[in-house]
Amino acid sequence: MTDPTDEDVHRKIADLARELHGDDSDEQVAKTIVENALIDIPGVGYAGLTVTTNRKSIESFGSSHDVADTHDRIQAELGEGPCISAALADRVVRVDDLETDERWPAYRQRALAETSIRSVLSFQLFADTTTIGALNLYADAPRAFDIHAEDIGVVFATHAALAWNKVKKDKQFHSALANRDVIGQAKGMLMERFEIDAVAAFELLKRLSQDSNTKLVEVARQITTKR
Repeated sequence: MTDPTDEDVHRKIADLARELHGDDSDEQVAKTIVENALIDIPGVGYAGLTVTTNRKSIESFGSSHDVADTHDRIQAELGEGPCISAALADRVVRVDDLETDERWPAYRQRALAETSIRSVLSFQLFADTTTIGALNLYADAPRAFDIHAEDIGVVFATHAALAWNKVKKDKQFHSALANRDVIGQAKGMLMERFEIDAVAAFELLKRLSQDSNTKLVEVARQITTKR
């Protein structure tokens, strides 16, 4: 028979999934994920979400406490740590006790010196060609997370990842529509100004883009906003 506690947690995660799909911004999705992680995953004292762009810059979203931000900053500055490892390759990383874990020596030294965190549980949320993200859970006590917390976290992170990707795709779609409109306006202005057809106007836009080493949409935007 299924543990009633497990049933309750999975029901709440299903409710969270519906709530997440109603959010419409990176910040709101991150905030919802973090707030619910604190409630639904056993042992969590602090939580945050980190996003790595082009495997270089690391940005924190929706951290529940300053100590989570500090922890993310340490990893960003050093380029190593459990959250980065989870995001880039390992998918799930658990640190039972920072005092004894030896996987990331430089990170470990600073994390012990600058934060109260001793337990870490990180999950990869998404990974594509340019952007990688992780959900990061922390606790002051060592061995705060067990296999049960890890199992719940995997389900939780899966739903969170789906919601985050939906927001990203919606933003990309709307951005593409906006870019198409700007290019269309620029073509129309060139057609009128130089008495050329749509094909010639688009070729002119491409030539201007190549000659100035500027994205086509930026050239179009300059034409439509120039007075």
